[in-house]
Amino acid sequence: MDIRHDAPAARFAALTTAHVADACLRAGVPVRCAPAAVVPVLPGRRLAGRVRPARHAGSVDVFLEAIEQATDGDVLVVDDAGRTDRACVGDLVVLEARAAGLAGLVVWGAHRDTADLVAVGLPVFSLGATPSGPLELDPRPAGALEHARVGPFTVGPQDLALADDDGVLFVPADRAGELFGLAESIRDTERRQADRIRAGESLRAQVGFGAYLAAREADPALTFRAHLRAVGGAIEE
Repeated sequence: MDIRHDAPAARFAALTTAHVADACLRAGVPVRCAPAAVVPVLPGRRLAGRVRPARHAGSVDVFLEAIEQATDGDVLVVDDAGRTDRACVGDLVVLEARAAGLAGLVVWGAHRDTADLVAVGLPVFSLGATPSGPLELDPRPAGALEHARVGPFTVGPQDLALADDDGVLFVPADRAGELFGLAESIRDTERRQADRIRAGESLRAQVGFGAYLAAREADPALTFRAHLRAVGGAIEE
């Protein structure tokens, strides 16, 4: 895989997280999506880059240290244990991340200074906004800069974060080239199918749905996904 830090963003620019998630399914790679509640502060923003993890304990110093260690194009992934009773990220951290060349932030927690974040323009995905910052300072956890948890998944520098309006997806960096190639193939197949629907050929006709129903009558164990793979459809993966 090309490991230049601008390569993931360039390759992902013509894809969606849905395409890559389907590629993961086809390649047998676990599909690791952030919970659906993690959404962009500003719709329409996208990001792609290597994970730069930081586990929050009440102070921004861990973010500044993570940014100090980051490389252009990294994505700061903030683990605040999914808390929404406090904001762990605000405008100064986001400005600092932008100035350091980071691609954006994914926050398993809440943000504040929403209007300022919108003005900064750097992609930020979080669980939402709340006015209050941290009210307490906890001991810094071991490995605070080594891994972060987002929903049920633990991610680190071995992963890429990909995000768009559909949400956030994490993929292993060493499989990214393969996954992007599969995603491009799925995208192209779906575009051809969409063009044929617009031209008057139903999706049912394209995928031989009548034949599938007849085959399923003979073999009740036959799944539509198996049929699609046989005919080259890409609806489900």
